[in-house]
Amino acid sequence: MARIDPVEILRGKIVGGVRAAFNEGNHDAQPRPPSDDALFAKDSPIRLVHADVVAMMVGGMRGLFLQMLHPHALQGVLDFSNFREDMHGRLSRTAHFITDTTFAHRDVAMAAIERVNRIHKSVGGTLPDGSRYSATDPRTLAWVHVAESTSFLSAYLRHVRPDMPGGDQDEYYAQFAQIARALGADPVPVNRREAEAIFHDLRDDLRTSPEAREVAQFVVSAKPEGAPPAVQAVLATEAVALLPPFARSMLGLERPGLSGIPARAVTWGMGKTLRWAFRQN
Repeated sequence: MARIDPVEILRGKIVGGVRAAFNEGNHDAQPRPPSDDALFAKDSPIRLVHADVVAMMVGGMRGLFLQMLHPHALQGVLDFSNFREDMHGRLSRTAHFITDTTFAHRDVAMAAIERVNRIHKSVGGTLPDGSRYSATDPRTLAWVHVAESTSFLSAYLRHVRPDMPGGDQDEYYAQFAQIARALGADPVPVNRREAEAIFHDLRDDLRTSPEAREVAQFVVSAKPEGAPPAVQAVLATEAVALLPPFARSMLGLERPGLSGIPARAVTWGMGKTLRWAFRQN
């Protein structure tokens, strides 16, 4: 009779719980297995960064906060998304896109990019000031990308690998740039220096608004179905802590005070547990 290993049972429950939360019980939404013929080599910087579940959740929320400060990106969400009713679904779909383009076979990755490009062609309209916006605008896509890439890397450095070599960080931007260019973004950073410069330049496009602040408060206070409210609160606190001061001010968010200390500790502990469960170093 085979011996039951309680450690492996625990691993399986943790992994299953995480996947169920991301896929909402939909078997067809299960992530495809990593491929040796992906766009990026195994153990390359982009695959290491995007493999960490907790850092990606924190970085994903930080990136969303930043994206909502761009009036074109915000209006696209308001006009074409049921974000308020399905925030978890939106974040889950973003996570699947990152997973497919980072780890899956290159044919799967390119199909995912083509699918997003088709969707973007139908997303456009009029801003409150009467000007037009389009999801295919290269500069808008550039802000969406730089908000995501800086956020994912910031969370990874904070919670996983603060001593990540500078050359690896530059390579992360260079690798992620391949996906951004395929989506039509321009300009796109290929290293830390360019990421900082483009981030600074595109700040001129950002605007505060009641709608952006409403979305930010919604994300902070949301209680996704199937996820413990305490987990959402901790991750949101960390995401807010990682925001630049100007972004917190524009979104009406306060820098976490003493509450930020336990939030960081809990996030670190969750990350360590999930890396163990997914057999990551």
